[in-house]
Amino acid sequence: MSADARRAGQAGQANQAARAPWAARAGAARQVRLKAPSQGPRRTDMAFPFRIDRRGRTADAGYDDHVRDMIEQLLFTSPGERVMRPDFGCGLLDLVFAPNSPELASALQLSVQAALQRWLGDVIDIQSLEVVSEENVVRVHLVYVVQRTGSRRVEVFEGQGAS
Repeated sequence: MSADARRAGQAGQANQAARAPWAARAGAARQVRLKAPSQGPRRTDMAFPFRIDRRGRTADAGYDDHVRDMIEQLLFTSPGERVMRPDFGCGLLDLVFAPNSPELASALQLSVQAALQRWLGDVIDIQSLEVVSEENVVRVHLVYVVQRTGSRRVEVFEGQGAS
């Protein structure tokens, strides 16, 4: 092998080492092992409504609280209110000032049940749902299980019509 060929070969190895410092150097192979984390990455969900916490950062919420926030958003958003998702919501507050009757209560309950199953069916299992409408107040009594954590939650959501 000529001296020029040896120098070219050494230069090629040097370039490879400079480009990939973890790669083999001078013929000796190195293995790089990545240690998998013992747990998955910590999940952080933004609190709703958006606010700044006492540290001056975006407030976050635990997963169960985040699910509750998603339910609240779904219940009190009217269809057509979100530009990019015009079918999102259940229209609960649209019927607050409608004449109070058993038919209205069952229509509200059906609307809430359908919206929860459609938008959050893969997140929660509904155990019981009751919608109560009185004058200008609607109360939703909801018992559900968060699928990911298995925690059972009992929540009451209350919405009032504009006065």
